[in-house]
Amino acid sequence: MKILFIGPYPAGESPSQRYRLEHYLSFLTENNISFSYKTFINKSTWDILFKQGFLFRKVWGFGMGFLKRFFQLFTLFQYDYIYIHREATPVGPPFFEWVAAKIYRKKIIYDFDDAIWIPVTSSYNKGAAKLKNFGKVAKICHWSYKVSAGNQYLADFAKQYNPNTVIVPTVVDTKKVHNKIQDQEVEQVAIGWTGTFSTLKYLDILLPILQVLQEKYDFTFVVIADKDPVLPLKNYRFIKWSRENEAKDLLNFHIGVMPLYDDEISKGKCGFKAIQYMSLGMPAVVSPVGVNTIIVDDGVSGFICDSAEEWKTKLELLLTNQQLRSKMGSEANKKIEQYYSVQATEELFLKLFS
Repeated sequence: MKILFIGPYPAGESPSQRYRLEHYLSFLTENNISFSYKTFINKSTWDILFKQGFLFRKVWGFGMGFLKRFFQLFTLFQYDYIYIHREATPVGPPFFEWVAAKIYRKKIIYDFDDAIWIPVTSSYNKGAAKLKNFGKVAKICHWSYKVSAGNQYLADFAKQYNPNTVIVPTVVDTKKVHNKIQDQEVEQVAIGWTGTFSTLKYLDILLPILQVLQEKYDFTFVVIADKDPVLPLKNYRFIKWSRENEAKDLLNFHIGVMPLYDDEISKGKCGFKAIQYMSLGMPAVVSPVGVNTIIVDDGVSGFICDSAEEWKTKLELLLTNQQLRSKMGSEANKKIEQYYSVQATEELFLKLFS
């Protein structure tokens, strides 16, 4: 068996690719499965992709990406399966996918972990929206041999076009990376959140609640992101996200939060923040949106909060009860080990190629 993996971003950089496919690659090698991994943009283009300006460098980087994809078309005959994460090209029609499916008759495994058919674009790249082809997601689903969706909401969309759709959750490696357990026996407790500039808006849900709680309790709110939101809180700490310290930095807090708006984009999210928190022995406090209600067992491994009052009550309970944090953190870690770890899902991933 020989597999071609196709991803839009450089290897080792995008969290989506790292946690959807890259940490399974060593497992394929162990099973004597040969593979190649081809990405669209290079590292230098990735470094400026979400920054304002740099138009010439972005155009050049995308042009080189299209050139690589064109020449890769002539190598498709070598492979038994073609695994495509999100899309072969970030903009334009699904030409690569069409050639692979219709000309070469290859078995495509199509994987996505967000509601990428809904028109949304970064504020830093508004012009890119005109070049995006959101309708291609349905077409690629239809042409594929199998679809790998990150949650039930995404799977329901894919099944409209391909009944051979399976749910493969986004998971962490609890043996090599997310392999520490937070010590909850501390005097100074911290609540934390991690994300990107595009998801900072969700913190607006919690900000008034955190301000009220900090009037009564001495705790720090920690944000790990690529951009500092500069929150108006008494005790606030920003940690710039880095791939090297991704798991280590999360241990700067003891309670993890994942607030979401109840909209279509949020329903497509795969609960990865909660999975990361829980893997490290921290209770997760989340909004009841999408897969969150499946990942978090309310009152056991964390809390599911549907109102401002619930957020305040549950966070207050965790801030003041070390034993509850420890107990919930232990249950959270067990849940991730059993259902949302690389080790628990290796066989599920491998079955995509059968």
